[in-house]
Amino acid sequence: MPNFSRLPGLQDARYALRRKIARWFEEPAAAALSKIGFTANLATMTGTAIAVGAGAAAADGRFPLAGILVVAGAVFDMLDGGIARRTGKVSRRGALLDSVMDRVSEGALLLGLLIYYTRGATFDQTLAILAFIAFSGSMLVSYVRARAEGLGMKGTAGFATRPERVVVIAVTLMISQPGWGLWILAVATPLSALYRFWAEWRTADEVD
Repeated sequence: MPNFSRLPGLQDARYALRRKIARWFEEPAAAALSKIGFTANLATMTGTAIAVGAGAAAADGRFPLAGILVVAGAVFDMLDGGIARRTGKVSRRGALLDSVMDRVSEGALLLGLLIYYTRGATFDQTLAILAFIAFSGSMLVSYVRARAEGLGMKGTAGFATRPERVVVIAVTLMISQPGWGLWILAVATPLSALYRFWAEWRTADEVD
């Protein structure tokens, strides 16, 4: 199996993009929010609340609004780490809260789509099933990493990580085609979880 996390130039490109985002947006925005009293945990919970709003909008069929809210929620989620570093309050509690709220945010949005596609007028069994598969696959991607890290491994191999999933669902919502996003996530997330598991399995010690 190819290692998607080690494709030539892919990691370097990701890091370069991440540094540019941090320099031109994350650091100034985190500084501004910290000055008005935002804490890292408040930023995390604000992002989660916005994501829940995105799920409610999706359940009501207001897809472009849901997409905009997904982006807004992701921005706050991105800034919580910057605020924590700037204020010197990086902690394991904050990291735990951030990880859990990421799952809540993603679950709220996919639940909203599931509700939309199980309603009488907009019922679509296929897309409802895809929403469930996308949610399950997303949770598996995160769980495999968490379990691998708990065993002293990296667990970062693969694709369809949270940033990619956010981009896919936000874009497809904003163009009012959430079904496309569900198809992509329903295929990509289980495959990513399987690949991530296999990548760690083959490098782990066979005997404890």
